[in-house]
Formats: sequence, structure tokens, C-alpha cells
Amino acid sequence: MRYGRRATTAVACAALAVVSLAGCGGGGGQKSDAKPSSSGGGSPSAPASTGATSPSATPSQVLAQIKGEKGIEVTINSAVRDSGGFVTVEGEITNDGTAEFDANDWVGNETALGASGASVAGAVLVDEAGKKRYYVLRDTEGRCLCTMKLLSIQPQETRPFFAQFPSPPESTTSVEFELPTMPPAKISISEG
Repeated sequence: MRYGRRATTAVACAALAVVSLAGCGGGGGQKSDAKPSSSGGGSPSAPASTGATSPSATPSQVLAQIKGEKGIEVTINSAVRDSGGFVTVEGEITNDGTAEFDANDWVGNETALGASGASVAGAVLVDEAGKKRYYVLRDTEGRCLCTMKLLSIQPQETRPFFAQFPSPPESTTSVEFELPTMPPAKISISEG
């Protein structure tokens, strides 16, 4: 009986490992919940499904600042390409307005991303030279690999965000970052 339990446990562990690895495959846009690590340092490492991010150390550079309606400002501090074929964009959202802000409009129009809720799921990187658009990656449940739960951002509050995209070719070092309801901004991609 004791060996039977061990065998059952071993089979269950092996099945869990196979399911876990299947979620890491590169086909069909299916990604695991965890954001791949980047050697750029300071990258959020919380699972995308929780919507939590750990703020980067004090941002040392500003790639772009986007000012939208009602005092909402998006600051992009980094866009890092890693060896895994991803570009991770990180920055901060600041509510310089007088009313609470929810990022519901930033999810975009694609119904499949509705599971991401108030987030930056509608963000896009545009490679004008290559004539391609790169959309935020998703996990196996259709949630974005980006910061979620961007609700109730109070006046004068700042929150960190990240969004992960497929990487444009290495020859592409400059892209346009677009977020629904906000003006586009040109940003440079650095190597991680």
C-alpha cells in the first residue's frame, strides 16, 4: 500500500510538470502566467494573473511621457528586449487630475482581453519601418502579460506598470508605443 501511494504521488507530480511545461511553449501565443525574467534588472516578477507588480528601483531614465485627458500621465522608463524573444515595457501611471481613474478603456476593443479587466492590455508596439504591430502577450487563460487591476487610482497617486510584447527583429531599435485613449509615443528598445 505504501508503494502504491508513492507511485500515485510520482505520477501526479510528473503530470503536473508536463502541464506546467506545456504552458511555457512558444506556439499560438499561449504563455504561462509568470512573466519571463529579464536581465535588465528591476523587472516585475509577480505573476501577471494577480495584477501585482513590484515597482522598479527609482527610474533613472524617461523614454517618453504621454499626457492624456483628465490629468492622466504615462511615463515609460524602459523597453528591454531579452534573449527569450520578448520586449518588456515598464513605467508609471500618474493621476495628476482631480478625479479617481480606472484604466477600463485601456483594455482595448478585443473581447478576448476582457478577462484582463482594467489594465494596459490594449497597448501596442508599432514598428513603422517593418510595417508590423505587436500586441501584448497573453497567458493560457487569455489574460494579458501586463499590469492588471488598475482601478481607483487616486488624484496625485502613481502606480508602476509593465506590458510584455513579442520582440520585433533585432534591427528594430525604435517603436511607437500606443495605448487606447492616449497619444502615441516613440520609444527606444534596449538589449537586456
